Amino acid sequence: MEAELRDKPSFANLRVKMQPGDAIVAEADAMANMSSTIQMTTQWNGGVVQAILKRFLGGESLFVNRFTTDQGGELVITQPYPGDMACLELKGNTMFLQPGAFVACEPGVKLGLGWAGWRMLIGGEGLFRLKVSGNGRIWFGAYGGIFQKEIDEEYIVDTGHLVAYEPSIGVRVGMAGGLFSSFFSGEGLVTRVNGPGRIYLQSRSFGGLAAWTNAHL
Repeated sequence: MEAELRDKPSFANLRVKMQPGDAIVAEADAMANMSSTIQMTTQWNGGVVQAILKRFLGGESLFVNRFTTDQGGELVITQPYPGDMACLELKGNTMFLQPGAFVACEPGVKLGLGWAGWRMLIGGEGLFRLKVSGNGRIWFGAYGGIFQKEIDEEYIVDTGHLVAYEPSIGVRVGMAGGLFSSFFSGEGLVTRVNGPGRIYLQSRSFGGLAAWTNAHL
């Protein structure tokens, strides 16, 4: 199966050229267009209980779509907002994704839930994060451009900008500075990540977009 990320970084989409016997799993409503030789089936996102937990605790859809073909064909997958997409290849390892980042994966990838902590809820990041593990490629998206960074010590990320990270990364939420600076600098709470490990960041945040929009209404 050939996969190509196109129109990066502002309007990224995934173009998949499927061969007979290939399969790919995608977030609900992610399909933009496909060949008539491709079949789509809808299934619970990891079973009924897991799907409900992912929907209400992890911000994911109740259902995912599985695309298969006996003859081959083309499939284009996208995300609901403008921004970048990236690909990770899992080889028995695990990654954590923030709610809403998942777009598609190969069948060998397992989608689960991981506990984020109460502090993450206060910081607006949610109580849970999506845990992806197994073998195969996974595609995830973000609002704005995506870039990765290797960190060894503590690194500060504004809330809403952390997209994905390795299990070796410690994540906690705290104030940007002192009490006065945190509340009057416009930064408020920030995410403090500790290495060693790899993180993926997005250059824009929905919180920033909402604040900018509200200020101009």
